[in-house]
Amino acid sequence: MELKGSILPEIRGLSLLQKPQKPKFNTTLLCVIRDSSSYQFRETFPLSYHRWKAIEVHCNDNSHNIQQPSVCTTENSRLPELSFNRLQLSDQECRGVQKRAFGQFVARGAVLDEEYWTASWLRAEAHWESVSYMRHVDNYKRKYAEQEFYALKRRCAGRDGNSLECSCIVTVKKEDTDVKRTVLNSVMGTLDLSIRQFLQGETYPGEHKRLSAILASHEAYDAHKYAYIANLCVSKFARRQGIASNMLYLATDLATLAGMKQLFVHVNADNKPAQELYNKTGFEMVEAASSPLSKDQRLLMSMQL
Repeated sequence: MELKGSILPEIRGLSLLQKPQKPKFNTTLLCVIRDSSSYQFRETFPLSYHRWKAIEVHCNDNSHNIQQPSVCTTENSRLPELSFNRLQLSDQECRGVQKRAFGQFVARGAVLDEEYWTASWLRAEAHWESVSYMRHVDNYKRKYAEQEFYALKRRCAGRDGNSLECSCIVTVKKEDTDVKRTVLNSVMGTLDLSIRQFLQGETYPGEHKRLSAILASHEAYDAHKYAYIANLCVSKFARRQGIASNMLYLATDLATLAGMKQLFVHVNADNKPAQELYNKTGFEMVEAASSPLSKDQRLLMSMQL
């Protein structure tokens, strides 16, 4: 992958964009969303077929064993050529793309590889935000962004476990004829919306409680499909402006257009702000699939479409 331009622009105040290198395995994404300085959203979104390798990180006098994910790419995959000084797409260039305008922003599907990369970078910043004091954290951010970029492209190409299709939603600043913005300075938020089908033994997304003759089929019948939201993330420079909720509203509209009847999302049991956000946008707790005492302490929420 070649990066155009002699000097890479800074993202969110840090010059951390470098040439992505081929990672080796799939990833599981940990995402943090802060709507204010007083609290943060911290969500874990598992993906199928993931593998981990451990990296030992030392912080002052304490050592922390951090699970650093790696993702794989196929040998025949061609890396896109990213231009980090590429200008934001105009409204004319985004004709035909489903969108939702609000305030100073527009939520829509990602179009450019640079938008996918910036979405990956926001997720890297969110992942490491709560431990920004750690030594070498910038290196971990870079690596995380590279890995998520490949994983995101693979998901959107329909090559991820029980996901039939996936789209990356981004929130960008509205077009201003008097201001020329690069893609990197325009993308303020992101989330993934995937259309999935239940795997054998699944009663709810990620819940393998009993075998079911109805849910055991791998055929893509509409009755076995559902929509799933993951990796919700907002730039720390654009929070408290309705970006997260409006991306959820757009995801709901897209899932409905796809013919889905249910939309799911996982949230950590101790994450009250995130639960309030999802409740506000129409999600309800799935009591049968949610246990604060479970191993990963995640709750499942759903919305009837």
